[in-house]
Amino acid sequence: MFELVFLGTSAAAPSVHRGLPSLAVLAGEYRYLVDCGEGTQRQILQSGIGFKKLDNILLTHGHLDHILGLGGLVSTFATWEDIHELNIWGGKATLDRVGRLLFNVVLDYERLPIEIHMNELTEAAWIASHREFNVRAFPVTHRGRGNFAFTFKEHDYRPFNAEKAQALGIPAGPERGQLVKGEAITLADGRTIQPEDVLGATEPGIKLVITGDVGRTDNIFQEVEGADVLVMEATFLDLDGIGEGSYGHMTAKGTAQFAKDAGVTTLILNHVSRRYRERDIIDEARSVFPNTYVARDFDHYVVRRGRPVLRNPDKDGYSK
Repeated sequence: MFELVFLGTSAAAPSVHRGLPSLAVLAGEYRYLVDCGEGTQRQILQSGIGFKKLDNILLTHGHLDHILGLGGLVSTFATWEDIHELNIWGGKATLDRVGRLLFNVVLDYERLPIEIHMNELTEAAWIASHREFNVRAFPVTHRGRGNFAFTFKEHDYRPFNAEKAQALGIPAGPERGQLVKGEAITLADGRTIQPEDVLGATEPGIKLVITGDVGRTDNIFQEVEGADVLVMEATFLDLDGIGEGSYGHMTAKGTAQFAKDAGVTTLILNHVSRRYRERDIIDEARSVFPNTYVARDFDHYVVRRGRPVLRNPDKDGYSK
């Protein structure tokens, strides 16, 4: 299970109701921040998730609306919070720009007690492996070089059949845990139970993809295909005559068509321009792909199998 907390959902510049791009991904004890636009640390406080363990930052690209909040956030981490080590991931151009911001400005006057690791991404690769899920980076086309998207993928699993276990006389306890791990056990009466006796067919783990800004989709189809949830931009509307990839961005209709073609279960749109009404964005996207949402700042989604659950629904029960 993954949780998504949208901290900023505007494109290029903030609006009255939307901050600049940032998204927190919560997965058990792990927390990742995807992008860090100006004002992100205040959005974190207002969201209620706090700063604890928010020590991995994934940057989609180096444009200022996606990174400028790092200065204040790192300063706060170093001065007030119990975070002594920070991992930042991004392409070379992105890290170069972030490095100048952090080391030449924020941390230049005082060498504050925080260790920062700048992890350069050069190609598609799994960048973190945890007990229940992995994190993968893959390149996308935007403006300039070194732009990346990120996939959070739960490990595939075989569901445990408690009824079969009971029928076989397997006691509740560590024996069942061994079987779930794929290990055979021997019962007190001498019988050997194989994992296949109580485990069902393999089921895929949840796949969550967050793309950032994207100017084309043909080169990321395989990475996105079959995602349970796709978080992707909708900077423009197709009705304005702006085609896919114009200015390195997508339209709501273009993103919705891509989600449909890629077999995505749920699409969540962000990075929306303040020039448009939410209703116009959602109407254009849902005309192609009905299971689409437009994220608002502080929306909190819980991603399970099938459609995600929105924890703070509006009067209609979903984010419009």
